[in-house]
Amino acid sequence: MSQRLFIGGAGPDHMAAQYLRLDYANRHGLIAGATGTGKTVTLQVMAEGFSAAGVPVFMADVKGDLAGLAAPGRTDARAHDAFQTRAATIGLADYAYTAFPVTFWDLFGEQGHPIRTTIAEMGPLLLSRLLELNEVQEGVLTIAFRVADDEGLPLLDLADLRSLLAWVGQNAATLSLSWGNIAPASIGAIQRRLLVLESQGGALLFGEPALDLSDMMRLDPDGRGRISILAADRLMGAPQLYATFLLWLLSQLFEELPEVGDPDKPRLVFFFDEAHLLFDGAPKALTDKVERVARLIRSKGVGVYFVTQSPDDLPQNVLGQLGNRVQHALRAFTARDRTALKRAAETYRDNPEFDTAQAIREVGVGEAVTSLLEDKGVPGMAQRTLIRPPASLLGPIEPAQRAALIAASPLAGKYDRLIDRDSAHEMLTRRAAQAARAAEDAAQAADRDQRRYSPPARGTPAPRRRQPPDTLGAALGDALIKELSGTTGKRLVRGILGGLFKGR
Repeated sequence: MSQRLFIGGAGPDHMAAQYLRLDYANRHGLIAGATGTGKTVTLQVMAEGFSAAGVPVFMADVKGDLAGLAAPGRTDARAHDAFQTRAATIGLADYAYTAFPVTFWDLFGEQGHPIRTTIAEMGPLLLSRLLELNEVQEGVLTIAFRVADDEGLPLLDLADLRSLLAWVGQNAATLSLSWGNIAPASIGAIQRRLLVLESQGGALLFGEPALDLSDMMRLDPDGRGRISILAADRLMGAPQLYATFLLWLLSQLFEELPEVGDPDKPRLVFFFDEAHLLFDGAPKALTDKVERVARLIRSKGVGVYFVTQSPDDLPQNVLGQLGNRVQHALRAFTARDRTALKRAAETYRDNPEFDTAQAIREVGVGEAVTSLLEDKGVPGMAQRTLIRPPASLLGPIEPAQRAALIAASPLAGKYDRLIDRDSAHEMLTRRAAQAARAAEDAAQAADRDQRRYSPPARGTPAPRRRQPPDTLGAALGDALIKELSGTTGKRLVRGILGGLFKGR
């Protein structure tokens, strides 16, 4: 028998013990149930099991209570007695409290190591989703990315993207000949959405050093997989940012990891909490991308577990790929709830000993209806299961303890300092300055030519010596004045400004 994780059971006879086989753990899974039914504890228990088996884990801490994985369980007498009783009931003889190796991450850099990506890595599709752009605006953003590639302009942070969009808007007429219509209104709408994103803290997501995926897949010296926990309690205030970031991370894993087939155990397990946010209002192109990633990423050795309130939150094409299921209680107060409950029950292999739909409605807190893959990947029969108690602390840890763990992390100092290297914003700024100087030189040359070939009439006082402008704004102003002074000046200045950003 291959290595497996003990999830729970129904009694000391071990006949109903439920195990998650590691060789099928990369075939994805679902943890579902109404609020307060025990999903977070199940998530914590599964993370403990994977870590103990040498499998790195990534999860988002939406409510702030998964940080307890970093500390051994310490409970009051009542909870301790309940845990001990449950362990004895399900046949967990070696139950003991212990801590697990944890790496804390935070997009805002407050409760963990900063975690960043670049604008280029995010790409126009996910960025459009993040900015909630319509189809026309997404098309303009895609053009901007293509132009950046053609011009050799690295897109690292929001400043790079803003500068690029400004240039695209100024050169819309020329670019439209090659790429299609670029409406100034679309450029303005994208710029406004960037301001909203920045106000939500999204600017902190973009920059360097960008995340090295290998840092999410570390093992501790004792062989246990490190559990990466993303602080998401504040991040949930911007649900689009939360969902898009996690989808980007999943996409990066899919694109960068090599094929490994069906390994004995996953290389990484990825828990996607509040999974409904990923699909709410998502365009078909994005839903298709998620479906494709979910279908193919298992061959990269990555298991994805969606955590949500109801299976109905996920598209059917995604739901059908989730072989391991832990279904906590669902409410059935309305006709819609009853329909969702019925659909959830229909996805399980029937157990002749009980009605699955009724069981899903009746299971208590900490209990679930489970179906885990068995030999040859066949779904297990539905079982009512008491979830095993966690070995780590149930709840948050003290801020001082978190700070100490961050300081002692093997990644301490690697991501803390932001690097602002030469990229699109700096390159375009230099080109603008060079063009302004060229325009000033052209204007002065035109002025000299005019004085040379147009001598003053007899009795006309000599013109005063023109003082050079002392600011860039004045230089540009003089260039524009000269542009209006004659056709020669117009051709000179238009030629310079027209080629302002051409060439790498």
